[in-house]
Amino acid sequence: MKFSILNFNFKVQQQFALGLIMMLMVSFCGGFTHPDDVFAINSLYAALGSPPLPGWIPQGGDPCLEAWQGVLCVNSNITGISLNNANLGGELGTNLNSFSALISINLSGNRIGGTLPANLPPTIQTLFLSDNQFTGSIPDLSPLSQLTDLSLNKNNLTGGIPDCFQLHHGLINLDLSENNLTGPLPPSMGNLSSLTTLHLQSNELSGLLDVIQDLPLTELNIENNQFSGPIPARLLTIPNFRSTGNPFNTSVLPSPPSASPTLTPATNSSLPGQHPSEEIHKQPSDSPSTDTSNTSKSSKYMKSIITAAVVVLILLAIVLGMWFCFAKWCKARQTGDGFTKGNVKPLNGKGEKPKYNDSLPQTNTQAGKAYKEASFKVPSLSNVDEKPVIFAKEASPVAPIKDAHCIDMTETTFSSMKTQPVPPPRHYSNENINLKPISPTVTETQKSSFPSSIKSFTIASLQQYTDSFSQMNLIGEGMVGSVYRAELPDGKLVAVKKLNNATSKQQREDEFSQLVSLISSIQHESVVKLVGYCTEYGQRLIIYEYCNNATLYDALHLDDEIHKRLSWNTRIRIALGAAKALEYLHEVCQPPVVHKNFKSANILLDDKFEPLISDCGLASVLSHTYTAQVSGGYGAPELELGTYTKQSDVFSFGVVMLELLTGRKSYDSTRPRPEQFLVRWAIPQLHDIDALSKMVDPSLDGSYPSKSLSRFADIISLCVQAEPEFRPPMSEIVEDLVNMIQRES
Repeated sequence: MKFSILNFNFKVQQQFALGLIMMLMVSFCGGFTHPDDVFAINSLYAALGSPPLPGWIPQGGDPCLEAWQGVLCVNSNITGISLNNANLGGELGTNLNSFSALISINLSGNRIGGTLPANLPPTIQTLFLSDNQFTGSIPDLSPLSQLTDLSLNKNNLTGGIPDCFQLHHGLINLDLSENNLTGPLPPSMGNLSSLTTLHLQSNELSGLLDVIQDLPLTELNIENNQFSGPIPARLLTIPNFRSTGNPFNTSVLPSPPSASPTLTPATNSSLPGQHPSEEIHKQPSDSPSTDTSNTSKSSKYMKSIITAAVVVLILLAIVLGMWFCFAKWCKARQTGDGFTKGNVKPLNGKGEKPKYNDSLPQTNTQAGKAYKEASFKVPSLSNVDEKPVIFAKEASPVAPIKDAHCIDMTETTFSSMKTQPVPPPRHYSNENINLKPISPTVTETQKSSFPSSIKSFTIASLQQYTDSFSQMNLIGEGMVGSVYRAELPDGKLVAVKKLNNATSKQQREDEFSQLVSLISSIQHESVVKLVGYCTEYGQRLIIYEYCNNATLYDALHLDDEIHKRLSWNTRIRIALGAAKALEYLHEVCQPPVVHKNFKSANILLDDKFEPLISDCGLASVLSHTYTAQVSGGYGAPELELGTYTKQSDVFSFGVVMLELLTGRKSYDSTRPRPEQFLVRWAIPQLHDIDALSKMVDPSLDGSYPSKSLSRFADIISLCVQAEPEFRPPMSEIVEDLVNMIQRES
């Protein structure tokens, strides 16, 4: 009996242990992605008809950890889905609201049909469903109070626009064009206090436009609808306003009584400021004098209007005649195909004027003027790695770029999210958005400002090339972002610098395009070359060529194997290459480029240990408080006063030379307090030959000429002078280093 009880207890303990093991296995084997997100994306995949998408599976899976194509994640939450122009069919399903933190959906340019689901995720901020086959009416959008960008254009939507915009104070861009929408504009559209772009063209909308007259619009297109009544005066001040194809001011008024024959319906409808639906009634019959007086005044008023119109027409005819004669005279001066042969230059210097395109900014705006001055050739999109995105940021006025061969900017670093676009049908603005994905891409105007020789990458492709920006591919972090190693499909390695959220948020699309253009103009054998860029979902990424031997900082302070290979001659060659790069920035580029973040971590080494300076031209994206961060041993004394000049770069170069000489870090908190700051410790010893020989990096093991060492120390001493005016220009430093090498040889 006792044995059986013991046996029973043993079995119970066995089962308990087995159950505990199973529980632990379940907890440890769970996926990284939030379970609600996994369920939601599986449901979406099934509703779309389970198309062949890389990484996607019908049930389960781990979208964030496995980097499903077109899926963006922040930690374990899916925050974005971008599958535009992916030839998708099916429907959206009914479980989109199961996503726990979905911020952006971009499914434009597909064949998705069915009705728009009413239960969209309340966290959504950017929703792009244009150019699909959706039918039915627009659902109630009231729960989507965080919307900033909404595009439902080029579908088959019917019915009226729902009156659901009471809480959409952050909506910036709205495109409902090219559907079959009917009815008047809902009153709640007057609450869209942030709306700058509104596209309603090619529908059957009717009624008045009064409801939107007080919105801060910069672009409004209502062409080809049934809007009536007069156009509110405020709408006429919108820079990009298109309204043709509407029956404005065509209401037919009833004929007035015979007592006032001069007030015809046509006369009435042309009176300025009068609503077409208003009727003019005859004065009471017991006031004939008043009626005669009003008739006389109206008659005089109409005569004056007719006279003015005739004068304007005559002047217009004269101007047109003069223009015709002038054009004919110009044409007579050309022979054959003079424009194509270069005999006569066109006025804009770019060739024939292109045909009008709705997607281009109108020329009466600053953006339009900037576009007219730019080349009419839009960069080809054939080099875009992923499917193009439908929307673009609104063409904001582009500040004139300095007439420069090179430009002044500073440190940057990179990370990721999604892709590049195709000819966007609309222009949208992306400001006011944090970490969140924003309306993808740039406008046609902005695209034309990116150098055509620089490749545009998509966020989805960069995710693929960096293994979803994994920690394994993280090769550096700077003050404005992180740098990741990426392998392109052809096997080429590149470095992807992702600007952090604070920096990206501060930069508008046009500013980033100028930044890329300026970086691309810096061309020197000792400067890292720009490969491409990516701007999408509020992210800013810059892609550079990759250097196999990492940075000079790594070589001196982290990698013992490379450190041992840094001979004295190699160190001098590195110093000379870096000096030539700074000389180019300071004295060849016009206007001069100040690096503003020169340090050993920004000197890359190739296979032959030739230096390549990174982050040139990124000064403009550095925080105003960056000097406190730079003070880790590289900052010149004047930085304490908020001053940074070319001579501040010279000081930082001197600190890097000290690192090459001593093998020490610019600041090392592990050393005794008097030795923590390299410059303070080294300056008193630079002119003492005995002390100098003790300062030299022990790994050199005495393999250096003493005269060369002394001359190297002299150059350092000049560079780290406390007063900026006593530091030599980089051209003199280059000359000194060249002379030193020639003496040795």
